[in-house]
Amino acid sequence: MEIIYVYTRKRSEFGRPCSFSDRPAEVNVDIPPDPSMASSFILRNPVDSYVQHTSDMSEHEVNTERVEVESRGVNHVEGGWPKDINPQEVEQTIRFRKKVEKDENYVNTIARPLPLLSPPLMEHCVKQNNAINIYEEYFEEDEMVEVEDEPPSAKTVNVISKLTSFFDVLLSKRDPNVTKRTATHLSWHPDTCKKLAVAYSSLEFQQNMKNMSFDSYIWDLENPNKPELVLRPSSPLVSLEYNPKDSHVLVGGCYNGQMAYWDTRKGGLPVEVSAVEVSHRDPVYGAIWLQSKTGTECFSASTDGQVLWWDIRKLSEPTEMLAPPITRKGLLENALGAVTLEFEPTMPTKFMVGTEQGIIIACNRKAKTPPETPPNTYSGHHGPVYALARNPFYPKIFLTVGDWTARIWSEEIKESSIMWTKYHLSYLTDGCWSTVRPAVFFTTRSDGTLDVWDFLFKQNDPSLSLKVCDEPLSSLRPPHNGCVVGCGSKLGTVTLLEISSGLCTLQRNEKMLATAMFERETNPPKILEARHREMRLKERARSPPQESEVEERPVESPQEVLDRARKEFFEVIEAELQRRARAETQRLPSAFQVKPPPGEEAVAAQGEESQLPKDKEEEEEEEKDAA
Repeated sequence: MEIIYVYTRKRSEFGRPCSFSDRPAEVNVDIPPDPSMASSFILRNPVDSYVQHTSDMSEHEVNTERVEVESRGVNHVEGGWPKDINPQEVEQTIRFRKKVEKDENYVNTIARPLPLLSPPLMEHCVKQNNAINIYEEYFEEDEMVEVEDEPPSAKTVNVISKLTSFFDVLLSKRDPNVTKRTATHLSWHPDTCKKLAVAYSSLEFQQNMKNMSFDSYIWDLENPNKPELVLRPSSPLVSLEYNPKDSHVLVGGCYNGQMAYWDTRKGGLPVEVSAVEVSHRDPVYGAIWLQSKTGTECFSASTDGQVLWWDIRKLSEPTEMLAPPITRKGLLENALGAVTLEFEPTMPTKFMVGTEQGIIIACNRKAKTPPETPPNTYSGHHGPVYALARNPFYPKIFLTVGDWTARIWSEEIKESSIMWTKYHLSYLTDGCWSTVRPAVFFTTRSDGTLDVWDFLFKQNDPSLSLKVCDEPLSSLRPPHNGCVVGCGSKLGTVTLLEISSGLCTLQRNEKMLATAMFERETNPPKILEARHREMRLKERARSPPQESEVEERPVESPQEVLDRARKEFFEVIEAELQRRARAETQRLPSAFQVKPPPGEEAVAAQGEESQLPKDKEEEEEEEKDAA
């Protein structure tokens, strides 16, 4: 069977037809022969030749063995402790050390001398080790000079195709949902700086939409294209924190006041959620883990005025409740709404709360009744305290951020902050201390700017201001190494910035200078008193006799002061009368003055002297009668 395909098309649908016709030939170029070139003409048979203009190439193949690479890690922990001793608990370790030091084997090995050596064994080993310092840094000064010369800066890279080196890039990742939510809280992985947990929620009043997602995410910064784990709470998360003792466990505070915790090994659903009846009544703005033996205790704060303690093994009810008081009544209706929460592990019974009214309250957990909890309050902000953080090097110094300023406080001074920044044009939203430098702290603003302050270098202005994004920044968190800063924005953008080495490297004598500055600002009366004492010592050195007379003068009673003043008054009057008498004698005309003989002159002088006391006594009696 023959298959024939016929394709038809109208003539008018394709190109213009060609029209051919015959015509005579035309000569366009005519080159006449040149007789002079006939001698150089060589008759040859037609020859074909070719020219190759490309280089000769050869192909070689090599099949190498494939190298298989896999990631492995070693977790180094403090060892040598018995199973019943937790190395993280300071009291247990101190108690165990004291017990071991009293052991007979320890005393015989460490304290007693060997038979052949006169000093003890430990002393001998220490002296041996002191012969040479194998850890000495020979080029430390050169490195410090390089760090000091480098200006403050931050590296930013906008596009990431593959994250090869975490500390050389900037990662910008938005909320994956269509309706953008605020990145309200950031929490770094406690063991590595390559994972970041972000809590997303909308905190604007009555702005929650029906289709708004409740999810929050854990991002793996080595694979930023999608979240490593999606946390699915029953209500949007406002706060989220990794457990420092177990990096697989996270605790979160929800918008509806509930508390929940996750185990990343069990998926994105919460393991347990607290009951609504025993939870907070407002959003949980702060949730912090406690340093406990079990590593399962935490506490939370909310704008309903309550601070609740929880054990994640039993979230059915809180283990303890406290309403931070501003009076001794201890009533919940008198408590202030908490916006921020601060806890220092070195002070296990104390914590601090930043309130909506701009007041910072220092509380004691062990005080069970209101009279035992005096209101240690610090007032200085005109609005809510959005950030509250203790200095990691000086726990008695803490930073607060609210309204248009950031303030540095000392626990010893409640009347006013010891240092504060200038009033910015835009609202401050968050702040925190550097984890590696005691004199550096960070603040974020509502215009999308990150400020880095170094008050040893500059007090009036930030050392570095960086415009991170156009929308307001809402959260801020540096990891434990301090080289990177994470910033969350109102539209859910999480931006990681690497700061320059000068801002994340401890400078020479920085701790000493920071200590001196804090002491100078904390104790101004003592400093002024010492200054006055120094000035008095200088004056005493210049005029020692006068100072000694003043110091040796005894303290006079009021009657003695009155008698001395009366005596000085009459002495002044007597001196004035004598001056007037001398002036009158000088005015007498010289004609009436007869010069006595030399013998009589002495007698007259004695007579005048004998007459003067009588006149003085009469004048004194007249003055007393007049008085």
